[in-house]
Amino acid sequence: MRFRHPDGSTVHLAYCTNVHPAETLDGVLRQLREHCEPVRRRLGRDRLGIGLWLARDAARALVADPAALRTLRSELDRRGLEVVTLNGFPYAGFGAERVKYRVYRPDWTEPERLGHTTDLARLLAGLLPDDEPEGTISTLPLAWRTPYNAASERTARRALTLLAQRLDALQDLTGTSIRIGLEPEPGCTVATTADAVTALSGRGRPPSHRIGVCVDTCHLATEFEEPGPALDALTGAGIPVVKAQLSAALHAENPGREDVRAALAAFAEPRFLHQTRTRTRAGEVTGTDDLDEALGLPADPPARSGGAGGPAPALPAPALPTTGPWRVHLHVPLHAAPLPPLTSTLPVLRDTLTRLVGGPAPLTRHLEVETYTWQALPPELRPRSRARLAEGIAAELCLVRDLLTDLGLKELP
Repeated sequence: MRFRHPDGSTVHLAYCTNVHPAETLDGVLRQLREHCEPVRRRLGRDRLGIGLWLARDAARALVADPAALRTLRSELDRRGLEVVTLNGFPYAGFGAERVKYRVYRPDWTEPERLGHTTDLARLLAGLLPDDEPEGTISTLPLAWRTPYNAASERTARRALTLLAQRLDALQDLTGTSIRIGLEPEPGCTVATTADAVTALSGRGRPPSHRIGVCVDTCHLATEFEEPGPALDALTGAGIPVVKAQLSAALHAENPGREDVRAALAAFAEPRFLHQTRTRTRAGEVTGTDDLDEALGLPADPPARSGGAGGPAPALPAPALPTTGPWRVHLHVPLHAAPLPPLTSTLPVLRDTLTRLVGGPAPLTRHLEVETYTWQALPPELRPRSRARLAEGIAAELCLVRDLLTDLGLKELP
């Protein structure tokens, strides 16, 4: 979906295809047919942007066979789809039954990450619409925080510098500009926008405007960052917002209540990591690596049920302080608020979007809805069919479309 900003520039809105597991090129082509095109049709649009996720094997197949890349481009065109951005964070296995910490490997200290991201940049240059000279890729925010030391930082910085040089050469060759955004995420070396400022400014900064930040509004909210100061800090440091991922975290206002923690427990599950944070009365943000840890539950707890008519078992004492609200890194659907007593951080998304594109010029032109956890929701909230999933994704895009038009952007055909 394309929008005209009041300054005359084009803002792109897509949804990320990492919600549809596919590790191979055949799987990607099947995604376009079974998921992406049906979403476009539900929206009644002639053209729909998708934030394509290409796993390692799919990317390698496309790099090795130029004819395969032409086939993918042809399929995108035939199905009314376009790609200006890729999600380069997950490397492989994102559709596995258990992902957890595996999603952070390989990191930017390992050559596989540089090689894969270079492949993605080359592929994106061949997938961009003819009238769009710039593409973006979101990526791992360097590494998970452990193990990571000064030597790791030097290695990662060298890799980013080499990547920037390769992107310069790619533009010289193809005429297209590809930029990379580190995506701050709780628990990582770069967990917040403040961490991104530290990593990407000052001595040793990669010597290129091509390396910036991807702002994920779920991650921003989970770390209790305020959108205004966070974006001002990036702008003040000269760090570009390469793209933004529009997502909402789970919010529990009163975690001291057992019914609130019981509602949260329904979202603890074995597939993805759900970093949980709270802000204490002193203003300190503290947290755990996963939701079950915060609740004091065993890892990968079974569904909490009291059986036929029986009461649910009592919850253990929580591991996190309960004097302030909790937020959970779990991308909940944008258009459907969680049932009380839980809510989402949709207001943070609204505020961030206002500051990103509501001013005299957009801070970024690439927006991507990224709710990849549909099948990790409690069973009663999961879509039961491809049609229901398409309906939900379309509803999310409609919500963001309305927010953009309220900010003065005009939807384009």
